[in-house]
Amino acid sequence: MARQPASRYPAPVSDSLRVHEIYLSLQGESTFAGLPCVFIRLTGCHLRCSYCDTAYAFTGGTRRHPDEVLAEVDRLAQPFPPSPTAVAHRLPLVELTGGEPLLQPAAIPLLTALCDLGYTTLVETGGAVDLSPLDPRVRRIMDLKCPSSGEAERNRWENLALLRPTDEIKFVIGTHEDYAWTRDIIERHRLASICPLLVSWVHPLSREQQDPSLRPVPAHHTPMDRRELVEALVVDALPVRFQSQLHKLIWPPDQRGV
Repeated sequence: MARQPASRYPAPVSDSLRVHEIYLSLQGESTFAGLPCVFIRLTGCHLRCSYCDTAYAFTGGTRRHPDEVLAEVDRLAQPFPPSPTAVAHRLPLVELTGGEPLLQPAAIPLLTALCDLGYTTLVETGGAVDLSPLDPRVRRIMDLKCPSSGEAERNRWENLALLRPTDEIKFVIGTHEDYAWTRDIIERHRLASICPLLVSWVHPLSREQQDPSLRPVPAHHTPMDRRELVEALVVDALPVRFQSQLHKLIWPPDQRGV
């Protein structure tokens, strides 16, 4: 009988993941913006942020064995040669995203397996799930949900104590009330001393992206456009990096797999 290859995955074989898509593109956000990245998008999220542009990943997807996921990452990464020792990060990057990827228990050992394979491994999380089980090599890009998201009460503030200088905190701002809240939170929690801070502007959703389950923006909020946000950041000298979603500048805003 032929010998079965050993699994590269440290969890039991019964652990599988519901995967919506795996694809190679450019990292559109974070301090890694512009670098090639393999995205693993898992299905499911317990939040319904007003501006969510990936509501299609709330449901659906396919059950996949973790070794199958790792093999697909390796296949997509094949064109990239080994990085010289002078390069800090192996390319492509690998990011686990969603939905909320950390809702699936098998995501934790999958991230560890990616680190073991030498990938620079990122996880994008909404900030409402405990980060303590994560491998310390994983770079966490964690949202703090602003009031217009409708989910600010779900922020898990205990996660702040778990963040390191290699992690990043992201604020998605769509209203003047969001901006005032963000400015206060940065000062109150001394966030600039923890890790890099990212600010994104809420990109308007297409009709197809306006899932009926999303939270409404509070009626008393005043919209803040992109230019107003940038000018306020400069005037107030906030210690943040403003970011555009590069993939939405290159491809149609609602295009998937990019």
